[in-house]
Amino acid sequence: MVDEALLRSLIPTVIGILVRRGADFAAAEDAVQDALIEAVRVWADDPPRDPKGWLVTVAWRKFLDATRADTSRWHREELVEAEPMPGPGEAVDDTLQLYFLCAHPSLTPASAVALTLRAVGGLTTRQIARAYLVPEATMAQRISRAKRTVSGVRLNQPGDLATVLRVLYLVFNEGYSGDVDLATEAIRLTRQLFARIDEPEVAGLLALMLLHHARRAARTGPDGRLIPLAEQDRSLWDTRLIAEGVDVLQAALARDRLGEFQAQAAIAALHADAQTAEETDWVQIVEWYDELVRLTGSPVARLNRAVAVGEADGPRAGLAALAELDPALPRYAAVAAYLHERDGDLVTAARLYAEAARSAPSLAERDHLTRQAARLNAQLRR
Repeated sequence: MVDEALLRSLIPTVIGILVRRGADFAAAEDAVQDALIEAVRVWADDPPRDPKGWLVTVAWRKFLDATRADTSRWHREELVEAEPMPGPGEAVDDTLQLYFLCAHPSLTPASAVALTLRAVGGLTTRQIARAYLVPEATMAQRISRAKRTVSGVRLNQPGDLATVLRVLYLVFNEGYSGDVDLATEAIRLTRQLFARIDEPEVAGLLALMLLHHARRAARTGPDGRLIPLAEQDRSLWDTRLIAEGVDVLQAALARDRLGEFQAQAAIAALHADAQTAEETDWVQIVEWYDELVRLTGSPVARLNRAVAVGEADGPRAGLAALAELDPALPRYAAVAAYLHERDGDLVTAARLYAEAARSAPSLAERDHLTRQAARLNAQLRR
């Protein structure tokens, strides 16, 4: 039985070694993928004593084979003559370098996510395509374009940590679809980054993921319907993940270098701390949203803050905060519907729920909002 987790963990290191030996990123990544196929075929019956050394040797040979088909004789001989002895390679943190390479600013967010899942996460093109519900050929083209874009970028240049964190956050928010659990994969990758970089915002992102993921089992009913936070069965929340997330967050906050992911995690921790929805400390949540708005100026943060204000100070206060925002914001109508319902204006709330359903980003959310509108319309007919 081949240890797939071990194989995937070795991919960034092997790619990095090939790049430092002279392969460009696209060729190195292709060679490593070919070596992985060979490993799956061979290792089950004859596992190597040094898995990384085996992969480095085979991937380098695959790269040389591809080079022989495309380059002149003198260049082929130069590469072969310069070939290092087989072995595990240099002790360099290639995983960290590949994070920055895959989150290169020249890539679109979609391409950066796909390349990160392929080169750092070790997922196949087919798995990534299924996760994003697109044809495999489409995903292959996206990954190929991304690899060509970053092929000339050297791995020894400093990267933008904020971009890396944003890419990981995008992966996490995809949740689960197809045969790949992207939320779990994002947590796995963020744990890797957390182990390599001593920065409060990395810890903040990991804490945020853990705290959100802890509520996963309670988010949908047996029939697949969305269950709002206030109605969730909190006994289904994963207390182990919550405790870990809170510990990671507290250690980050103690360093007094607040960032947006720490602020978001603090809000998630306050939700997790409440035994019931009624016990939620909405006043503190509003204060954390104030920090988040100060840090980011994000309209989405302002929208969520309006909900928190409505809970802390009443629906009229929430509607007043909402009135300061652009009605074209995603989920604006859904928030307005909720606050109008809290304020007793069921006619307006029903209309807004129906409007929100028409622009919902997912079928599950559309179904939930449609049901909310139907529920209020049924009450109005009584």
